[in-house]
Amino acid sequence: MRVIVLGAGLLGVTSAYFLQQLGHEVTVIDRQGTPGAETSFANGGQISVSHAEPWANPSAPLKVLQWLGQEDAPLLFRLRADMRQWLWGLQFLRNCTPARTRHNIEQIVRLGTYSRSVLQQLRAATGIAYDQRTQGILHFYTNAKEFDGALAPAEQMRQLGCERQVISADEAVRIEPALAHIRPQLAGATYTAEDESGDANQFTRELARLCAAAGVQFRMGHHITALREAGGHIDHVELTNAEGRFERVRGDAFVLAMGSFSPLLAQPLGIRLPIYPAKGYSVTMPVKNASMAHAVSLTDDEFKLVFSRYTSAQGDRLRIAGTAELNGYDRNLNPMRCEAIVRRVEQLFPGAGDASQAQFWTGLRPATPSNVPLIGKTKVANLFLNTGHGTLGWTHACGSGKALAHIVSGLAPEVDFAFTGTSDRAAPGHKMAVTAPSQRAANNA
Repeated sequence: MRVIVLGAGLLGVTSAYFLQQLGHEVTVIDRQGTPGAETSFANGGQISVSHAEPWANPSAPLKVLQWLGQEDAPLLFRLRADMRQWLWGLQFLRNCTPARTRHNIEQIVRLGTYSRSVLQQLRAATGIAYDQRTQGILHFYTNAKEFDGALAPAEQMRQLGCERQVISADEAVRIEPALAHIRPQLAGATYTAEDESGDANQFTRELARLCAAAGVQFRMGHHITALREAGGHIDHVELTNAEGRFERVRGDAFVLAMGSFSPLLAQPLGIRLPIYPAKGYSVTMPVKNASMAHAVSLTDDEFKLVFSRYTSAQGDRLRIAGTAELNGYDRNLNPMRCEAIVRRVEQLFPGAGDASQAQFWTGLRPATPSNVPLIGKTKVANLFLNTGHGTLGWTHACGSGKALAHIVSGLAPEVDFAFTGTSDRAAPGHKMAVTAPSQRAANNA
């Protein structure tokens, strides 16, 4: 088949790679000049199966209320006259029950474990390099209540095969000596040795290069404007090319992997995707004092920040990313939120990075209310979804791309997951809407 992949971020490029591996003729279309130039550009860098507890959990409603109006809050709902935001918020609250949280953790862990394995297989097969580290991920807690709240989810993850081990503060410092500075503040930690980290943008560009060498076509600098349906199928995609000329591109199947912009293309087709942009921030700075800088990838759950370190010929860099701001498609940098990240880094690892050379970035992460992504079929026979991954696009990219390639090819995916368009996987008590598969995936999403 000729498959048209819409979007050249992590999800689009991994989809293209595995589709080509299955023998399809693949074309990738994206408005940017290079792959991985938007949400995949400067994310936190973690392959974090252990980061499976969704934002929507029993403790979230009170926290969100406490954070309203705080410009530096880890999760900020900036209330707008935006019906999509309000509907998303209501679905978010519905997913905060213990039962739905457990169900959503199960989906996220299954996909994450599978995806991490697929990434490792891909790396072994291709030799792809992306400043990767395989030293695990350590979640640390400076708040006893936050640590106590992490114990039950960590136990559930272990039961699902994610070996997230609860460890003492002393053990955390042994694993990551840079935490010694805050040892008196540590309430506890968890450690997942199998988790990894690496530069997602570098991975995306390198995998795109491998795809192109295998025959995948990349049409960069092309703005996708509409999907046109005829007789229950997508007939073509409309776009303006790099010179501003109008074009139609036809194919046998179409994969929607455009992150936060996916709902805008799907809605005219009668497909309502419960995805809302969650603006995330990152800071990248050179390592200034290597002895104070962390080597193991870290997660600061209380402040919703992740820490990675990249070592390459270009230098030694720290990447700190996180927080979420629900404010529509606004991508302006909020200085207070940037400063809050730098301030936290200095509290934890004083002098480790050169803050005077900090580079700030923000991207729109495609968040579903449940944090469960939308992967699979739609009511339009030849339109498929690979979107809605929120903060876990890098963690879930390889598994999502391979599973999606199987679904497009009419094959059974290798992972047990609530794929869209599969009615027998709906969550207990939640009826799947066949004409809007996203309702099940988001509230079962």
